[in-house]
This record gives sequence, C-alpha cells and structure tokens, in this order.
Amino acid sequence: MKENIENLKVQSGENFSGINVTDSDNRDSGLNIKELLLNDASLWRASDIDKRSHNGTGYVNLDNILPGGGWPKKGLVEIINQHYGVGELQLLIPLMRSIIKQGKWILWVSPPHIVYAPALLQAGIDTERILVVDETTSCKNALWSMEKALRSKDCGLVLTWQTWLSFKVLRRLQIAAENGGTLGFIFKRRDNKSSPSSMRLQIKNTMHNCHNFDEALITVIKARGNLKSRDARVKLYQHHLQHS
Repeated sequence: MKENIENLKVQSGENFSGINVTDSDNRDSGLNIKELLLNDASLWRASDIDKRSHNGTGYVNLDNILPGGGWPKKGLVEIINQHYGVGELQLLIPLMRSIIKQGKWILWVSPPHIVYAPALLQAGIDTERILVVDETTSCKNALWSMEKALRSKDCGLVLTWQTWLSFKVLRRLQIAAENGGTLGFIFKRRDNKSSPSSMRLQIKNTMHNCHNFDEALITVIKARGNLKSRDARVKLYQHHLQHS
C-alpha cells in the first residue's frame, strides 16, 4: 500500500481526467427512480445518521454539535479557515491517532508548511504511516492521488490544502470517498457556499495571539442531519505540528 500511494503522483498514462463524468452517466435508463435513489452514494438519507457510522472527534464540545456525535467515517469534510495554521491539524490529532491504530495510511496532499515530525511523534502519531504529496505536484496528479487514496481500503484518511476545487471535482471526490469508505478533509480559505461535501466547518482562533492555538471556535456551516448552524469552543491539542 505504501508503495502504491507513494507512486500515485508519478505513474504515467493516468491522471485526473474526465472531470465531467459521474457514476450516474453510465446507469441503465430503465432503472426506476427508487432504484436510482437507493444506489446513488452521493445522496443522503435521514436514516443514514447513526452513531456507528461516526468517529468521535476527541473533543466533547465538538461531538455534541455534530450529527452522529463525531466525524463521519466516510465522505468529505471541508474546513474553512482564512489562514492556514490556526489549529486545523491540532483539531485532527485524535482522529489521526485512531486511523493509525487501525493500521491504515494517512495521505497529505500539498501541505503549505513543513510537517514537524517530532511534534507528531510526541502526539502519538507514527509518521511512518503518513505519506505526503508535496506542493510541486501538478494539479491533475494531485487530484488523481486524492481520488485513488479515497477509493483505497488501506488509506483511512486524506488531508488536502486546496482552495480552487470546483463543485464537479468535489462531487467526484465525495463519491470516491463514499465508495471507498474513506474520510477526506479539505482545508480551504474561503467557503464556496454550495458544495456536495458531507460536512463544512469553519475554524477560528479565539486568542488574540495568532501563534497561540490553545482554543478554537468551530462553527458547523453544513452537516448532513443538521438543520441549523451551531458552534462550539474547543480546547485544542497543544503542540505545534508545522513549521512555516
């Protein structure tokens, strides 16, 4: 699995093409509407909300405002933060620990800062299970890597720092994550308002010191099963995980 993911961005003859193609384009037109709805992984049903289909975030205040009591186990989660490095990685420390304990890999795509390995190790995260596609990788190859990882049963988590993904691309990645049973986080600097992702959150540093990430205000912009915006103050994991 490690070799497969490490080679994602360099394999020739394959890239993230045919963005306008979706699974629904090839479905039998003879299917009735009920079958179409039941078979479409991109559609949400109220019956899907189940605590067994969610992972606790590691933060009680945050679990209390999320449908199912935590992160979804599959699909895309968008985290909007005007400035990278305001605690978004600290927020995911408990989740990354959990994924690695399951023996799965974590893929990081285009992180804007140098990953600070000593802090990750101190946080109990085995850095040998983290694979990185760096910022120099082309957009097509980065997207292809994300899609392949989201479809992989061996990859438990994909983190990417992208602000330019279109609705069509997000929908394709959402379907890949749903089909692969994998969770993906997209860190963005602005909210696109309309998105096919399972969840959209905004994170803000509550401290006046922009380098102090002790506490964050998390606002739920969108979540399947959540009908209104909710927020919570969260005490974050304290060690800095990145170098500028």
